[in-house]
Amino acid sequence: MNHKYLYLLPWMVLLLTGTVFAGNPDRQGEAGANQLLVNPWARSAGLHTMGTANVTGAEAMFLNVAGLSRINKTQLQLGHTRYLVGSDINMNALGFAQRMGKGGAFGISLVAFDLGDFDYTTEDVPEGSGATFSPSFFNMGISYAHLFANKVSVGFTVKFVNESVTNARASAMALDAGVQYVTGAKDNFKFGISLRNIGTKMRFEGEGLSKPLPNPGPTFPYNNTYYERSSAYELPSQLNIGLSNDWLLGNVARLTMVLNFTSNAFSRDQVGGGLEFALGQNFALRAGYKYEFDAAPGSTEATLDNGFSGGLSVSLPLKKGSDTRVSLDYAYRSTEIFEGIHNVGIRLDL
Repeated sequence: MNHKYLYLLPWMVLLLTGTVFAGNPDRQGEAGANQLLVNPWARSAGLHTMGTANVTGAEAMFLNVAGLSRINKTQLQLGHTRYLVGSDINMNALGFAQRMGKGGAFGISLVAFDLGDFDYTTEDVPEGSGATFSPSFFNMGISYAHLFANKVSVGFTVKFVNESVTNARASAMALDAGVQYVTGAKDNFKFGISLRNIGTKMRFEGEGLSKPLPNPGPTFPYNNTYYERSSAYELPSQLNIGLSNDWLLGNVARLTMVLNFTSNAFSRDQVGGGLEFALGQNFALRAGYKYEFDAAPGSTEATLDNGFSGGLSVSLPLKKGSDTRVSLDYAYRSTEIFEGIHNVGIRLDL
């Protein structure tokens, strides 16, 4: 492919997605599987998930899979999230990324919610029988990204989404796609687009939706089992458009600004920005703010995905002069209810 056409690729994608994708706040609340919108990775959560243009490595599979290709060789990440502290909801994540060939990269991500134990109740025992159950929210993604001429990277993710209780479950397949473009005298300006959670509808099925009722006929006194059909629901699709710019401060320091716009198909659109200050590869400090249109923070119309965020990273080589590094990441996102969202993570770069 001629390199001059690669530079036009992001603008072609923007034109295409802008034509076929549009948010609709009137449909707010109609989608399900909102687990897909909760960021499990601390480094990008510190910028309130607005690094569409510059996110890299295994965590790029959540926001913009195109950044998966921008790793040295191998990366392994573990993440833990305390979601809405006080609600006893936790989330665990595993991400793995591996370079393939000259410009390709393969990745796999696993994300699971821990919602705790619930009392098992029925119509006959509404107060509970003493038994408990734990709902399962789980998604797995398999990704591939490719970097062209160190300027344009593109990628896609195929995801399996599952939500279940003891006697009913719903599942779906979804697709993410993204592109990142890098330019500038020192590759300091970046532009990114990602389209997320485009997939099949989900519908709960299983024995939990069955009910034995007497046979309506007069011949034999026995029960028939009837199954209720639950309503299908969409996945929370969204389009992200972002840009970032790096300012080099001396030989080791860097200040990065990010701006991001999110168009949600089933909720209000959002816009925001953030700053990241880094000292080489060893330390980074982040802060961001995300605003949701036509819904003041704290109102009943606003989602939880807005407000202030902050985070930091500490990264050290395993031995002097080695490219193998271990990093610790932390992020906090404020929420109007409960006590915010805390992310912690560990990364190993080989």
